[in-house]
Amino acid sequence: MKKSFFFSLLFFLLAYNSFSQDTPEILVANFFKAYPQGPAKAVEKLYNTNPWVSRNMDAVEGLKNEINKLTPEYVGKYYGYELIVKRQIASSFILQSYLVRYDRQPLRFTFEFYKANDKWFLYAFKFDANLDDELEESAKLNYLPASVN
Repeated sequence: MKKSFFFSLLFFLLAYNSFSQDTPEILVANFFKAYPQGPAKAVEKLYNTNPWVSRNMDAVEGLKNEINKLTPEYVGKYYGYELIVKRQIASSFILQSYLVRYDRQPLRFTFEFYKANDKWFLYAFKFDANLDDELEESAKLNYLPASVN
């Protein structure tokens, strides 16, 4: 009885782990959970989901150096993040963009995830501070002048 229970439990745990999948949402949540303790480590952990990352380590190191410049002296205190937009192409390619709140200014973090077969991995990550420019441009595009009679 104990032996069959043990093997049943072992089978269940192995089956659960093989079917559980880190979704893009979970990968982003894990990134932002690690981010306050060390931005570069959070980026490194995120890129470790990509089996092809070893081919472009120089770019990842450059990104880690840039994100480490977001110090409290430069951008102020970090307060959190909010989803701006989520876009998907078919069921295997997802972009998620987040507003990251700092004292001095908001930043945008953009994550792209790809699932070629059965596992999601980070395809690309970038961050920028161009939110205000895009917001102003979108306001111009939506402006319709009053008709002249």
